Amino acid sequence: MLRIGAVSYLNTRPLVYGLRERLEGLGSLTLDLPSRLADDLANGDLDVALIPSIEYLRGTGAQIVSDAVIACRGPVWSVRLLSRVPIANIRRLALDEGSRTSAALVRLLLADQYDLHPETIPLPMETDPESVDADAVLLIGDRAMPPPTGVYQEIWDLGDRWCQWSGHPFVFAMWIAREGIDAQPLAKILAAARDEGVQNLESIAQQEAGSHGLTSNDLHHYFTDNLHFRLGPQERQGLHIYQQRASELGLISQAREFHFCSAS
Repeated sequence: MLRIGAVSYLNTRPLVYGLRERLEGLGSLTLDLPSRLADDLANGDLDVALIPSIEYLRGTGAQIVSDAVIACRGPVWSVRLLSRVPIANIRRLALDEGSRTSAALVRLLLADQYDLHPETIPLPMETDPESVDADAVLLIGDRAMPPPTGVYQEIWDLGDRWCQWSGHPFVFAMWIAREGIDAQPLAKILAAARDEGVQNLESIAQQEAGSHGLTSNDLHHYFTDNLHFRLGPQERQGLHIYQQRASELGLISQAREFHFCSAS
């Protein structure tokens, strides 16, 4: 039985639509923060997980299982930098505990656009972003989506910033299998779950809206206009650009070759 982990945020709902039922007899599914999923995969506590793309680039896991991903081709909404000072004046940056891909992305963008390398501190999930002693905070996932309650001079949507800077989509998370796992049977299941989820975005939005303080129209817009769920040629190119620049900045040790367990 495969031990499979997926991100607990709203952005994953279309990828895991009906997945538990599809996994019957093959594996179990657990949900957690992306950073914790990466640690569990690296430690061997999970066999396949939807992990931050930066963690795969850093060497976690052996292969990309499916072309089902969490990506964007413009504004992503759920990954935002909120700055209390002009961006160029950021000296201390609080990074969302759940984030690794976006934590590297914001450092990359600040370095390339402002030659900034601020001190970083963690922002735990239970901590109110308004209470943290920092010039700016990076929020990801569900808690990044409501309107901010504090006073901020600048707000960046990191998906939008990346796409404008690179001219390519950005891939936040991918299904990755650890070494020694035959994930071939899982590849079609993950793609099928994604395809069914994309066909039912309106239904998913209606189911999830009330519990997150967002309207079904808000969520339907998020799923259809802000997110992209397929790893295509442009997404791969975006990953290569991200990997190259992250390597140049020392955010990853060295570039790695992408390995796929199936055509994707």
